[in-house]
Amino acid sequence: MKDIYVKPIGIIHTPYTKPEDVPIQGKFATNIIGTAEIFPEYQEGLKDLGGFSHVYLIYHFDRAQEGKLVGKPFLEDEEHGIFAIRSPNRPNRVGISVVKIEKVENNSIIFSEVDLLDGTPLIDIKPYISHFDLREKTRNGCVDKHFEKERFPKRVSRSSKK
Repeated sequence: MKDIYVKPIGIIHTPYTKPEDVPIQGKFATNIIGTAEIFPEYQEGLKDLGGFSHVYLIYHFDRAQEGKLVGKPFLEDEEHGIFAIRSPNRPNRVGISVVKIEKVENNSIIFSEVDLLDGTPLIDIKPYISHFDLREKTRNGCVDKHFEKERFPKRVSRSSKK
């Protein structure tokens, strides 16, 4: 099989400059604002995106370590297979985040629910469509135990202690 090459379509700007400051998921950082700056040659692709409340930002973990097949998720000390966790240290270092669109303006998406490092290369954008994406009766593997008695886990940022 041939190698795959991907060209960034933009760059993500956020207040987070260190990995330990980034929340484990943007859902836990509703008051933080980021911007996805789309390169001019892709700006036309933003047409009609403002009609959506959320989007998937697909990006490259450009500062992640070499990919491993097992790792420890942020909520645990136990190792799991890399495809069962959301670690940035993956074989292809591709990440995905659901963010809330605050507004689309010129060549930028201003969004909240931020869980990305400043300067992250943006690979693609896809609209979140609840009619397609929302699933019922789901299982969440090892993550479910962290939500059994509380709405949110105690550890919501990478730097906070359990």
